[in-house]
Amino acid sequence: MRLYLRYFAMNLKGQMQYRLTFALNVFGRFVIAFATVAGVWFMFTRFSEVGGFTLEQVLLCTAVTLGSFTMAEVFARGFDIFPRLLGDGQFDRYLVRPRNVVFQVLASHMEFARLGLIVQAAIVFAYALPRAGVDWTLARALTLALMLACGGLVFFGLYVIYAALSFFTVEGLEFMNVLTHGGREFGRYPYSVYGRGVLRFLTFVVPLALFQYYPLLYLLGREDGLAYMLSPLLSLPFLIPCYALFRVGLKKYRSTGS
Repeated sequence: MRLYLRYFAMNLKGQMQYRLTFALNVFGRFVIAFATVAGVWFMFTRFSEVGGFTLEQVLLCTAVTLGSFTMAEVFARGFDIFPRLLGDGQFDRYLVRPRNVVFQVLASHMEFARLGLIVQAAIVFAYALPRAGVDWTLARALTLALMLACGGLVFFGLYVIYAALSFFTVEGLEFMNVLTHGGREFGRYPYSVYGRGVLRFLTFVVPLALFQYYPLLYLLGREDGLAYMLSPLLSLPFLIPCYALFRVGLKKYRSTGS
C-alpha cells in the first residue's frame, strides 16, 4: 500500500505541473459529461416515467454508473492504454522489475482529470437521493456504497480484459468500448428497460446489472431480501476470469522489439 501511495503522489504531482491545464481538463470533463444527464432530462420532458422509473430514480442509476465508471477510469488507466505500453516496448521493463505486473500496470497511470466526472456524479446524487423515494436505512446506505465500489471493480475487470486481449492483437480491440463506455451510456437507465435478453446478458455474462439494477430495486423497496441487498457482491467473482485471461495473455507475450 505504501508503494501504491507513492505512485499515486507521483502521478498527481506530475499532472499538476501545469495547474491551469489540469483545471481546464477537469472542467472540460465536467461540462461535456452533462450531455449524459441532459439526455435523461430531455427524455423525461416527453414521458413521465421510463420502464416504471421516475426521473429521480433514473438519475440515481445514472449517478451510480457514472461514479463507478469514473473510478475505474481514474485508477485503471494503465489497462486502458495497455496496447500503447506493448507497442512502444515499455511493458518489457515491467517484466524485469521485482513487483507484480498487474500492480505495476495499475499504478503506472492515473487519470486525475477524470475527477470532473466524479463531481458531476456527486451533484446528480445530491439531487436524486432525497427525491427518488428511498426510505433510507443503514442497510440501504450500505447497499448504495456497495453499488459504487463493486461497480468500479466490474468496470476495472473490463479494462483488464481489454488489456489481456491486447497480448494477442497488440492493438486494442475497439469492440470492448461497447462494454466499457457503452456500459456507462446504457447505464443512464435501469438495464431492465433494454429488454429481458440484455438484462440476462448483463447479469450472467458481464454483471453490470448486479451492481446497478437489482440493488436499485432494493433501494426503492420493490424487492426485499439479502440477495438484492448484497447483489453487488455477486459481481466480484467476475474479476477471477478477467485476471485469469490476463495471466494467459502474459504467458503468450512476445516482445514487439520496439
